[in-house]
Amino acid sequence: MVHSKTAFVVYGVHKDGLKDPDGNLFIDYDLIAKSKEALKAQDIELVEEELIVATKQEAKDILLPLAKDDSIDTLVLFSGTWVWAAHMIAAIREFAKTGKGIVIWTHDGSQGWRPVGGLVLDAALNEIGINHKFVYGGADDIATVKRISNYCKASALKKSMEMTTLRAFGGRGMGQTCGVADPSQWMRMFGIDIDTRDTYELVELAKSIPQSEVDAMCDWIDANFNDKVERVEGNFRSIRLYLALKALKERDGYDYYTIQSFPGMGDYYAATCFAQSMMLNDGVPTATLSDFNTCLSSIMIMGLSKDPIYYGDLQHTDKKRNEIKIIGDGAVPPCLANEAGVKLAGHGIPTEGEAGGMSIDLVCKSGEGVLARVSRVKGEFQIVVAKCEVVQPDPAELEKRRHECGIPFWPHAFVQVKGDSGALMENWGNEYGCLGYGEDLYDQIIDFGKLMGIKVVAF
Repeated sequence: MVHSKTAFVVYGVHKDGLKDPDGNLFIDYDLIAKSKEALKAQDIELVEEELIVATKQEAKDILLPLAKDDSIDTLVLFSGTWVWAAHMIAAIREFAKTGKGIVIWTHDGSQGWRPVGGLVLDAALNEIGINHKFVYGGADDIATVKRISNYCKASALKKSMEMTTLRAFGGRGMGQTCGVADPSQWMRMFGIDIDTRDTYELVELAKSIPQSEVDAMCDWIDANFNDKVERVEGNFRSIRLYLALKALKERDGYDYYTIQSFPGMGDYYAATCFAQSMMLNDGVPTATLSDFNTCLSSIMIMGLSKDPIYYGDLQHTDKKRNEIKIIGDGAVPPCLANEAGVKLAGHGIPTEGEAGGMSIDLVCKSGEGVLARVSRVKGEFQIVVAKCEVVQPDPAELEKRRHECGIPFWPHAFVQVKGDSGALMENWGNEYGCLGYGEDLYDQIIDFGKLMGIKVVAF
């Protein structure tokens, strides 16, 4: 999960103790302090500039060093009073070249003429096309504060992706034409390098994992799952594949990865279900079938949520109940299990990996969140997002509900969509449902799309 480090800069010409004709300071220092504390309460780390910016030279002196500070991902410009926009605009333009997020926060209240200072600067940035967010409201209004903090976290996500590496193991899986990537587009838009390798080294490394490490992992599973690992070679290969992925990531330093799974590795060595489950559980964004759009969805959701993503087949939508079932082929982070816990299962379908291997059997925990994914339409990215709630079926009906799909031992999430589930299906853009936990994800993902210049279809 990303952490936002945000610069907080107050601006306004009527400063340095200047009072209005009624004898009140134009600048409300108590209000500024409360506004800073409100952002900190939303887990935003602030870099606080004490100088109130009014002149062109002050704007240069404050904003240009912030632009060069790579630890900062967002700039909050707080309207202290009215301002001459011409004194601010050139320095803000230089800051905007970095791609970092910019917020103009105008606290409500008539005293001090803050709305005037906010509106004139907002109009100036719009006039020359500087991407930013304008927020009007008070520090005592949680909705206002979250509009700012959510944007800051979206900006932090955008910055976190720059100069990172995605390792692609193998080629396209299951003939998915809707998950392919243009590496140049990924570098241009996100700053992510796609480094493609075959699976030979991964498999050879997996074969070389000492049995003692495999045994230790078996003991961990025995202690944390509802059942114990059957000590057979097929299960050992699943564990070796996970340990090999961990070792390669640590050795080579890539940040995310995709894996072909099958045809290929799942046919001659092991299905990737268990390995993918555990890598997601470790906080590593990934996707099977070399589905780059699902991997990008993983990067987005896991960057903003405390919980890992669950991506599985968007297996069925009941339009009358607005319920969607997400059922993945054995891959789900174990930490998402409900109170019933986690069990082991076999992969189950030889046509999707003849070598077989372990998979995860669970029902996802309850919680507020989103269904969200990135896809491409005519080569251009778009994000589809909808609010949802993960719910638990009636215990008396659970087994029946799990048998509806014919593969009851694959992991299930029962999702109540807060919107038109039919329209969501018609705009979704892939077979995989991407589930993220977190009440603020919806607004953060919309802000991320706006920051990236990606079309957002929000339900």
